[in-house]
Order: sequence, then C-alpha cells, then structure tokens
Amino acid sequence: MALELHPLEQFVIKPIVPMHIGNLDVSFTNSALLMTIAVLLISALVIVGTRREELVPGRVQSLSEIAYEFIGNMIDETVGEEGRQYFPFVFSLFMFILFGNLLGLIPYGYTFTGQIIVTFALAAVVFTGVTLIGIWRNGWKFLTFFVPHGVPVVLLVLLVPIELLSYFIRPFTLSIRLFANMLAGHTMLAIFGGFAASIGILGLLPLGLDVLIFFLELLVAVLQAYVFTILTCLYLNDAINLH
Repeated sequence: MALELHPLEQFVIKPIVPMHIGNLDVSFTNSALLMTIAVLLISALVIVGTRREELVPGRVQSLSEIAYEFIGNMIDETVGEEGRQYFPFVFSLFMFILFGNLLGLIPYGYTFTGQIIVTFALAAVVFTGVTLIGIWRNGWKFLTFFVPHGVPVVLLVLLVPIELLSYFIRPFTLSIRLFANMLAGHTMLAIFGGFAASIGILGLLPLGLDVLIFFLELLVAVLQAYVFTILTCLYLNDAINLH
C-alpha cells in the first residue's frame, strides 16, 4: 500500500520549516504547529472570556466559565481546598490535551496527542511534579505512602515492592492510555474512510459508520482529556494527603 493511503500516515511527523543545530534536528513540524495553534486558541479563549465579565455572558465567556468551574470542582472533589493552588497547572493540562484531541479531528489536522513521546512527556511532568510536591510537603514521611497500613510486617517484604512498582509505572499507564485511544480511533476513521472511497456508491454504509465513529471520537476526545486530568488530581491528592 502506498504511504499516502496508509491509515497511519496521518501520524507521521513532517517538517514544515527544516532547521538543524549541528547534527540535531530542531525543525518546526506539523506536530509543533498544531501544539502552537492549541496554545493560541486556549489563550484566546481564556483572555477573551475573562476580559469583560458581563452579567449575561456571551458564548466565549460561557465556555471559559464552564471550563473554569469544571476543573475547579474536579480539584475540590478529589484534592480539596489545598489543591486550589495547583489549579493553573491542572487547567492548562486539561485544555491542552482537550484541544490536541479535538484539533486532530479536523480534516488535514494533526493529532499530537497520538504521539507517544508527547503523551509520555506530559505524564512525566505530572509524575515528577506530584512526587516533588509529596516530598516537599511531607519530607521523609512521604515514604510511608509505599507502606500499607495495618499489614503484618512479614507481608511488607512483598507489598512494598508492589507499591513501588505500581507508583513508578504511573507515567507509562497515563501516557499509553491517551496515546492508544487517539491512535486507535483515528486509525479506524481512516480505514473506514478509505474503504468507503474505494468502492464508490457501495461505500455509503461504511461512510455512515465513519460518521458514527467520528461522533464517538468526539466523545472519546473529551473523555480522555478528563481521564488524564482526574488521574492527575488523584495522584496530587495522594501526594498531599498520603492516601
């Protein structure tokens, strides 16, 4: 199959502005372009939505207020009042992933959240940040997080390594979940779309399925941003409250 017809071709990183520093490739790519667009759109939504607080909010203000309240309530319910100081990070994380997922559904767009290096970088930032917060707030007491309460000492030899392993695989499970869902859904869209185009009038049925999958992907795009963010809040709660 030719490369341009391959369903995974949509995930190929392509340089837009080739640049090199010695042997290091620092080209501005389609992935970087969509990340930049996502940041600009998020900034525009927040700035325009909060510039004028009207009694009867417009569409942009309503969207920004809904996003603000949604993340604020999420933090309150999972972390508590102490988690409010981390609102800017959690809000930025949610919006960045959400816009990355949604922009990938636009024809000729690019799903940068379908790249494992991107999702792993986000997960690594969350994991590192949460661990540092846990150590900073609790000191050596943070190590008690890996020691289950009320367990016989003899079992700790087995359970402590399990707790350590489950903790250190968090960035891998967090990143793979988002990456895999974006990759699978968009690949399925491409396969059904290509199949419908190849069989002409008989492609109405697979085309109809493609439309249904598209709306399912819209739901998945929002859901995966929510899952990534709420897991971040739960990890933050563990670090702060040592649960």
